[in-house]
Amino acid sequence: QVQLVESGGALVQPGGSLRLSCAASGSIFRLVGMGWYRQAPEKERELVASINSNGYINYADSVKGRFSISTDNAKSTMYLQMNSLKPEDTAVYYCNYYPNFRSWGQGTQVTVSS
Repeated sequence: QVQLVESGGALVQPGGSLRLSCAASGSIFRLVGMGWYRQAPEKERELVASINSNGYINYADSVKGRFSISTDNAKSTMYLQMNSLKPEDTAVYYCNYYPNFRSWGQGTQVTVSS
């Protein structure tokens, strides 16, 4: 079973940027769709961005124009570049398969606050 490990979360001020990473233990990005999800306190987990095996990308309306998903197949790593961060982006961010997600990892905490 391929392991997915998220990293890169931090405390950042509104308007700031972060890049999250999702390291996979195997070369899967050419084979399956992947997504970044997030869960804010007392809210449902939601899909933030997805990329399928053909490179088709989709974003939630709330992050369009600010977030960018990408993969580096050579490094077996998926990224989420987050710009113009807002307090409402505060959440634990997870990477997982898309659309058929599997068990969830630890995630990485992103806190946007002044």
